[in-house]
Amino acid sequence: MKVYWLEQTAADVPAENQWLSPAEILSLGRMRFAKRRNDWRLGRWTAKRALAAHLNLRCDRLALAKIEIRAAASGAPEAFLFNQAAPVTISLSHRAGIAMCAVALPGAGIGCDLEVIEPRSNAFIADYLTAHEQALVEQTLDEQRALLVTLLWSAKESALKALHVGLRLDTNSMDVSFTDGLPLYADQSRADLSPVPMRDIDPDGWRPLRVRHSDEQAFCGWWRRENGMVRTLVRALPLRSLLQSFSIFPGNGSL
Repeated sequence: MKVYWLEQTAADVPAENQWLSPAEILSLGRMRFAKRRNDWRLGRWTAKRALAAHLNLRCDRLALAKIEIRAAASGAPEAFLFNQAAPVTISLSHRAGIAMCAVALPGAGIGCDLEVIEPRSNAFIADYLTAHEQALVEQTLDEQRALLVTLLWSAKESALKALHVGLRLDTNSMDVSFTDGLPLYADQSRADLSPVPMRDIDPDGWRPLRVRHSDEQAFCGWWRRENGMVRTLVRALPLRSLLQSFSIFPGNGSL
């Protein structure tokens, strides 16, 4: 399955609102705080640009007003075109003036997340990471700890979005593992474990990851690091299909 993605920054968003639908303009008017308004507009702009490119639609501002991003009962974003459900599944994330939108076929369980790489406390690690994930953190060099913890958290966020549950589900029900480029060991009980640095990882490339939710469901995913941030993308899979993967197609305006 192909998953497309696009990123936009706050500087890309037009100052006026001609590209918003009438219903979106009403929703925007009900928002009291400037940061909330700006983040919301950035997410909508990014999603509309991604959908226009993916569906081969015009991308002028009046045409974008025909695309509407609504919140489902779960809170997940849904795309509508001319007031009809668009033939896609989308996921949105925004952080620190950057937004990311992932687009896939209808019914696909996908999720994406953006996170700033920053230190997180021992209490955070104890509360939100599984025992297996905490062991990975303990075996990671100090200078790479913030990256790994941020990556683990982001992968969980993406999987929770794919399930359309957000943080209503305990993050300890999600266990993240890596097949390449991180200190992952098949046998955590070995006494000769030694830290493995992440400095050899291409900071601009996508690397594989997996998120296990239960005996019946897992997520195949990818992650990348760039400009002090981590991006993650996941797709829901039955556990028996875990060895299958999906393709990521380029973003940043070149869907």
